[in-house]
Amino acid sequence: MAKVRTMGTMISYDNGEGGRGLGYLAEPAGGTAGAPGVIVLQEWWGLVDQITRTCDRFADEGFVALAPDLYHGTTVPLTEPDEAGKQMMALAMDSTARLLGGAVDELLERTGRSGVGVVGFCMGGGLALVLATQRPDAVRAVVPAYGLIPWPDAQPDWDALTAAVQGHAAGLDDYFTPEAARALEADLSARGKSVEFFHYDDANHAFFNEDRAEVFHPEAAELFWSRAVAFLHDQLDAAGGPAGN
Repeated sequence: MAKVRTMGTMISYDNGEGGRGLGYLAEPAGGTAGAPGVIVLQEWWGLVDQITRTCDRFADEGFVALAPDLYHGTTVPLTEPDEAGKQMMALAMDSTARLLGGAVDELLERTGRSGVGVVGFCMGGGLALVLATQRPDAVRAVVPAYGLIPWPDAQPDWDALTAAVQGHAAGLDDYFTPEAARALEADLSARGKSVEFFHYDDANHAFFNEDRAEVFHPEAAELFWSRAVAFLHDQLDAAGGPAGN
């Protein structure tokens, strides 16, 4: 994986409930004004180093990247998936939706653009899709990677989706199976949505996470990255512009 510069910092922003949310913000060398903005959504481990490095990589590609801290300071060791699952299922969906909406608004203000992209991994991939249906006014492109939506009260209203979707599915994934990915792609296509899924036949769930040697797949990870970056630039550079345009 390419070496990236360390450039991000923790910020606070309006959480939509009269308080402040926290997130990791990475800015491109040219600054935030006019740059495309991307929300980066965590796996079930929390806002761990791998997610902040991903934000830094996006900044190196010219994006303003913001990763909201959905667990409010809690992270789970990569050796404790049961605890990570508990943290994931304990998320309050109403509060999380407002927190994510606040992150969108923060990026719109910082960039001066009218839209953002969203990319997410595992549970973050599911939340990326949920956010796109909740904020169709602002989310222009969404990139779910092996995305899960396990919360009964967070099922998306697919008809509200206006963003273009580029999905990524692992062939050896027992959580978000290839069959589930193809079914979602077919459903969205039938609704007239702009959607394309890529399948990585010999990769496991979480193949992009370089901190998990047991599942990390360097070739699939780099292919995912090149596709996601190109897609987000295509969608956001074409549909960006000042807020209100």
